[in-house]
Amino acid sequence: MKNIAKALLNYFFKGLIVVVPLGAAAFLIFWAVSSIDSALNLSDFLWTDSKGKPMYIPGLGILNVFVIIMIAGILVTSVITDPIKRWFNRWINRLPFFNFLYSSIKDLTEAFVGDEKKFNEAVIVEVNEFGLKKIGFLVQKDLAKLNLPGEVAVYFPYSYSFAGQVIIISADKVKPINKNAADMMKFVISGGVSGLD
Repeated sequence: MKNIAKALLNYFFKGLIVVVPLGAAAFLIFWAVSSIDSALNLSDFLWTDSKGKPMYIPGLGILNVFVIIMIAGILVTSVITDPIKRWFNRWINRLPFFNFLYSSIKDLTEAFVGDEKKFNEAVIVEVNEFGLKKIGFLVQKDLAKLNLPGEVAVYFPYSYSFAGQVIIISADKVKPINKNAADMMKFVISGGVSGLD
């Protein structure tokens, strides 16, 4: 009887290893997509059924986001000129709190999908005299504008989070890692348990 209970417990834990990551990932994707869809779904305002009640069309919010992003991309690439961009930036700069949020989110977005991706150079940094090392991403190679010649900025993401911290350190303490940056980000965020396959 004891062996049967032990085997069942073993099967349960092995099942957890498969089901929990799949379920959590599926739930997070479903939650994000359904939240965006319900927040930006205009069907409640535009269409009614035969009884005059608002009619909800699933997926219309996601389609709206996709269309808005595509139109913005076409406009910025083909139609909007540099004077219009400068005017827009001046207008944004007049709104202090909004400007702070807008520029921070814009810089973070550009770091991942812009022309100059920032998190594509994984490095290892020795952080103390005992040889403790941290994995990070080189985000600024020249800090002369901050009166810090020979120093670099390294971003260290936290494990199990998308938050992190930036430190300034001497360039000679930073060594490149000859691995794919996406794999290294996965390695750090997973707490060191994945990404080195």
